[in-house]
Amino acid sequence: MPTNDNTPGHNRQELAYLPVHVPFPKTPPKPPRLAALREAVRDGWNRAWDIDGVLYEMWQDVLRVPEDGPRYMAPWIRAVLMVAGVSLVVLMAKAASEVVLDALHQLLTAMPKMQVGVDTSSGVAAVVDQPVRTYIAQHSSGLPVAASTVYTLWLLTGIAGLVLGYLSRNNGVRAMWSGWGAATVFMVWAATPQAGRPVAAGLAVLAWTFLSAFAMRGLTLRRRVVGRPAKVTVKPEIHVPVQPPAPAAEQHPHSDCPFRD
Repeated sequence: MPTNDNTPGHNRQELAYLPVHVPFPKTPPKPPRLAALREAVRDGWNRAWDIDGVLYEMWQDVLRVPEDGPRYMAPWIRAVLMVAGVSLVVLMAKAASEVVLDALHQLLTAMPKMQVGVDTSSGVAAVVDQPVRTYIAQHSSGLPVAASTVYTLWLLTGIAGLVLGYLSRNNGVRAMWSGWGAATVFMVWAATPQAGRPVAAGLAVLAWTFLSAFAMRGLTLRRRVVGRPAKVTVKPEIHVPVQPPAPAAEQHPHSDCPFRD
């Protein structure tokens, strides 16, 4: 009869093996991101300065510049010097243009103000000058410069086109003179009363044509021929060299005999 005896060691079943606690493997701690980045940068820097590295080769190119000269130096050094030179030229041109524009502005400001829109001329010149003054005074109200400054620039442009066209014979200057004359005729036509427009525009065209004889001196529509080409006569003659006669074959003294085999 089974008993309910709980005495230790009574009816105890021994296990063949006991479970053993196996700890989970610990993952090594990850290095900080900044440390890994610094290590990668340090390795890349060291590789670049090796004998076959990029920075080492570039430094050798720099050291060889005195020996190679500007003709045989490395292409990348030449490109860097070219970019630096172009940048320097652009900066100098910008600074010079600012100085020139400032000086021109001071000159135009210091000049006495011309009475634009007021009849200050007389004679035939007033037929052209007064409409130009009136047109500039009417259409320069919204500009950031005064009407007198615009009139001064118009006058200086005409004088410069006339003088430079006479002295330099440059096509660009002649184009400027042509544009100035067309603009002047248009202003005279627009600002002159309707009754006198044809006469005023005609006088403006005549005056501009007379001055164009000096501003466009030497202009021609014909093609210039520097020198007359020499006439070359080609005769298609075929020269056949005369061949020397072939030596006669030695004949036998009885070769003419008809009975000879």
